[in-house]
Amino acid sequence: MFNVFKKKALTEIYAPVAGDILNLEKVSDPVFSSKSMGDGFAVIPKSNELYSPIKGSVVSIFPTKHAIGLVDERGNEVLIHIGIDTVALQGEGFTIFVTEGQSIGPETKLAEVDFSYLMQKQKETTTMVIFTNLAERTLTIHQGMTDAGVVIGKIK
Repeated sequence: MFNVFKKKALTEIYAPVAGDILNLEKVSDPVFSSKSMGDGFAVIPKSNELYSPIKGSVVSIFPTKHAIGLVDERGNEVLIHIGIDTVALQGEGFTIFVTEGQSIGPETKLAEVDFSYLMQKQKETTTMVIFTNLAERTLTIHQGMTDAGVVIGKIK
């Protein structure tokens, strides 16, 4: 009867790194820009420190350290892919600070990335945050320059 007064459940999304937030369609890699892996956003980083974009836990860390899988408190699965074609670097330039199963929040540093090393190796530094199982949920992200840890969007 009073459902009109209940707030819809939502998940806040935080900027994982200081930088410029972009729509996925602007990413040069068609795997991401076509959203074939899921909806999300990209960041052109201005800092080497990468933080969690959600409250949840770490579910996987790729052996090459270029990607981290997370899940939020509502079961939304998140893939953070650091740079483009960075799997070829075999972990060089990446330092991971979390472990699988660890609880995380926007204050949790996931990794430090030597973006100057990536550029030296001719790899793009654009970092993608992909929500792989949104289904019927809606993702809203605000574009533009931001600092890490700032709320930049939500999932309804």
